[in-house]
Amino acid sequence: MLYPSVDSLKGKIDSKYTLVTLAAKRAREMQESKNELLHKYTSHKNVGKALEEVAAGALSKQVQDASIVYEDEI
Repeated sequence: MLYPSVDSLKGKIDSKYTLVTLAAKRAREMQESKNELLHKYTSHKNVGKALEEVAAGALSKQVQDASIVYEDEI
């Protein structure tokens, strides 16, 4: 993967693990709904498109509500 570079993405998202999780979830969403946030993409695959959205600032990490408890955290 050449574009976007990991260094440019690290400026937008603090952790590479968070970045991977965010891109994977967004790629699944794009596959199911064909909802695209950018007008034009360089990548042809959904994961690459999700990373391009992060680089462009169209996709960012949401703050998680601390009061929500998920089943896998119990």
